[in-house]
Amino acid sequence: MAESCHACSSVGCPENDAKLQQLDEIIAKYRGKPGALIPVLHQAQMLYGYLPKEVQIRVAEGLNIPLSEVYGVITFYSLFTLKPRGKHTIGVCMGTACYVKGAPGVLEALQNELGIGANDTTDDGLFSLVITRCVGACGLAPVMTIGDDVYGRLTADKIPEIIAKYKG
Repeated sequence: MAESCHACSSVGCPENDAKLQQLDEIIAKYRGKPGALIPVLHQAQMLYGYLPKEVQIRVAEGLNIPLSEVYGVITFYSLFTLKPRGKHTIGVCMGTACYVKGAPGVLEALQNELGIGANDTTDDGLFSLVITRCVGACGLAPVMTIGDDVYGRLTADKIPEIIAKYKG
């Protein structure tokens, strides 16, 4: 049985070729402009869902900057990811208010419920768990987000019920 086209990385793959063309257009739009790297990486991640090594190399070559600079920016900013994210990204706020009000316990409950650690994705590709900083809902601490949904005043015992909503 052949691999599905979306998973391949061969140059002859029509979907991959189309993405590479889009990536080249993004790079060309920003080439030579100051501060180009972050917007290029942001748009590349929106295109691919993450920033694999092949994309990093193409960005570095296209913007004429060292690959180490591209990698350094990707690993510095939590917005960027080197691994594909799950269908639902869960962000646990570890800002001061959330931390003090119990976010570590919420994180532990999520790790136990999902069977993964922070900055990891479940084997079924359904959930990714990330640590975030202040989401601007300190009055609801501790807070987590799942996509655009915000959950506040969390306790560990609420986690299974919340996660169940996203499994179906």
